[in-house]
Amino acid sequence: MEYCRMDYRFTAILIIMLSLLTIFAEPAYPKNEYLNEYGVRCGEVDFRIEDRNRESDYRGFSSSDNETNEQNFSITFRKYLGTDCKTSKENVQLKQQLELMKMCNKVNKNPSLVYNENFALLVSKCRGVVPTNINEDRPVKKNLWKDLKKEYMEENPDVKTMDNTTLKMPPKDYVMPEPTND
Repeated sequence: MEYCRMDYRFTAILIIMLSLLTIFAEPAYPKNEYLNEYGVRCGEVDFRIEDRNRESDYRGFSSSDNETNEQNFSITFRKYLGTDCKTSKENVQLKQQLELMKMCNKVNKNPSLVYNENFALLVSKCRGVVPTNINEDRPVKKNLWKDLKKEYMEENPDVKTMDNTTLKMPPKDYVMPEPTND
């Protein structure tokens, strides 16, 4: 019966790993994707200083006579291909302005944001943007499907649909027929 005993080492290791994960793991926070720069980079400049010490010669053994110190200084410039930098920055700025235009309507209608110091920058960006009435932009017709269905019913009065049939409740003493096994 020795072979029926369970080995709990794997379970213990799993519990320890999960405990460590809960202690050291940080939560994943959502990012605000619509106001960032969308990876717009025009180019990069990289400065690097290297210091190398070589203590061996070409034969593979060390000697103090062949010890050399090298110092290198390098500048690297990378230019990314694609649209030019000016157009990319204008596109990012345009996306931010469009988003502000959408949001300033809500910001200007809420007077409590003016007094909240956390929203000072947003309020300053939205100052001067006149709020518009959202209902002006919406169409007058509410439900096109109902209008089309009404026209169809008027043109075809003999057609049976779910709307023009009248269902009647059976009387209280009505007995349902038994199902047949045909």
